[in-house]
Amino acid sequence: MSAEELSSPNNDSSSVNGKEYIGHHLSYLQVDIHTGQIKNSKKIENSSEYQVCLKNSDNKENCFNQYAQNCYISDLGQGKCFAYHEETDAKTPIWDSSVINLDSSVISICLGFFFLAIFALAINLSKKSGVPSKFIIVIQSIIEFINNNVNSIFNVKNKLIAPLALTVFMWVFSMNLLDLVPVDLIPEIVKELGIPYARIVPSADVNVTMALSCSIFVLIILYTLRYKGIVGFIKDYTMHPFNSVFLIPVNLLLEGVSLLSKPLSLGLRLFGNMYAGEMIFILIVLLGGASFSLAPDGALASMLPESIFNATDSVLGFIPKILSIVLDIVWAIFHILIIFLQAFIFMVLTIVYLSMASTQEE
Repeated sequence: MSAEELSSPNNDSSSVNGKEYIGHHLSYLQVDIHTGQIKNSKKIENSSEYQVCLKNSDNKENCFNQYAQNCYISDLGQGKCFAYHEETDAKTPIWDSSVINLDSSVISICLGFFFLAIFALAINLSKKSGVPSKFIIVIQSIIEFINNNVNSIFNVKNKLIAPLALTVFMWVFSMNLLDLVPVDLIPEIVKELGIPYARIVPSADVNVTMALSCSIFVLIILYTLRYKGIVGFIKDYTMHPFNSVFLIPVNLLLEGVSLLSKPLSLGLRLFGNMYAGEMIFILIVLLGGASFSLAPDGALASMLPESIFNATDSVLGFIPKILSIVLDIVWAIFHILIIFLQAFIFMVLTIVYLSMASTQEE
């Protein structure tokens, strides 16, 4: 962070800084569950003394280091916290059990309860009304769509598979659907509420997608043990694909890689597609903040009258905004297919993996 940025932590520049803009949207509320501290966030507790220090000192960074403090969960909603990414040489671990992504977790849980409320409302309305409304017909169509896929893939009778498939599809679809919300809308709203930044697409957070896939992974193990027993579970990974005692190490290696690839394929496929979609939306928005202009001392500018030059310059400055709007609409229409397709693929692979785990060997 530069000295100019330190002088005004909440300063909103009129110019568009691409790196800062992308960093703002890709940062999320990482909270240390042991201390309640929010990573990559700072606060100025005594702003008046901080401003006095800035006026009287030539080294603005010293003033910031003197008055800036760590932010905690209790500081959210008070407008004290602001984003501060301290660049250090320390390597960030891939996985940290002491950290929870607050915004992704809260939004995911809220979407889960919203999904339950919608279906509970449909059930209550279907009981009260003799003639189904359009809302009930839509919900029934979704349930029939899930049941048809389950019946065509899962051959063993199991009461859990259809509700599980419905939950997976609706939850992932609702998380993906938030990618169509304008990238600035909710982050700017929560910023006014005192939260420095937020990430609204949970499926673009690898922690959420891998948590979902790891849950399916646990079910795969449990279903294998339930339908095949401990002996069948061991045989699956020691006597396949080569039915020989001497090739057990090779079988373990091959089947172990196959087993571990299932949660990885589920989680990383969903994350990669939604992360890329979010990045494209952000880049399109950045295009709208760009501007094209004629150089005032260029050859073309010298050939044009001043009035025409100013009009042409203003038109060129307006082109990126029009282009951004058009590209945003086109990508949003195409992204609707991706949103549905990724939820459908996640659901189908879940059913397929559980079907493979519950299929008895002939």
